[in-house]
Amino acid sequence: MGMHQYLQSLSNLETIQRAPGYFKFEEHSVAAHSFKVTQVAQMLGDIEENAGQTVDWRSLYEKALNHDYTERFIGDIKTPVKYATPALRKMLAEVDDNLTENFIVNEIPTEFQEAYRRRLGEGKDDTLEGRILSVSDKVDLLYESFGEIQKGNPETVYTNIYRESLRTIVRFSDMASVQYFINQILPDLLAEQFTNREKLRQITQQIMQVK
Repeated sequence: MGMHQYLQSLSNLETIQRAPGYFKFEEHSVAAHSFKVTQVAQMLGDIEENAGQTVDWRSLYEKALNHDYTERFIGDIKTPVKYATPALRKMLAEVDDNLTENFIVNEIPTEFQEAYRRRLGEGKDDTLEGRILSVSDKVDLLYESFGEIQKGNPETVYTNIYRESLRTIVRFSDMASVQYFINQILPDLLAEQFTNREKLRQITQQIMQVK
């Protein structure tokens, strides 16, 4: 037992590709996604702090950086599959929890185990930091899908991913950081030059009208 196994396992996250089974122009690994989500969370945390909120930065960084570490055990499962039924979602969560606990007990030294239970547990909770994580995760997913749409990827799944990502982000519109994203960042994204820009603008407007 020792931290060697944990450090060695970090390389595994570089080999797990996101959105498996779909044609894509640019591959994204779980490791890259975790880094980008942490960067987005940092930006959103700054916005929340400027709006008068108190951010627990240790909690935010730990939640963002580690939120997909457990995909090392079960891989990146397609969202339509993962959420196909409540029973399947619950079963996958239980498998994930069991594999994570087994990893902590067998690979992490006793003096660090509680810290890693905290870090590798479900981070998307009702705290400010958990809500920032939920938004950050979808912001990166939105940008991944936008990158494929911008390049002219014919797979309709990326339009669906963009739509569902934005819908989730809008559900947190009571947050200052989400208002900033909607009002300051999203218009710049939609001002980019690409073939399906008008279609994406229509989807965005439809979602914003029913928020």
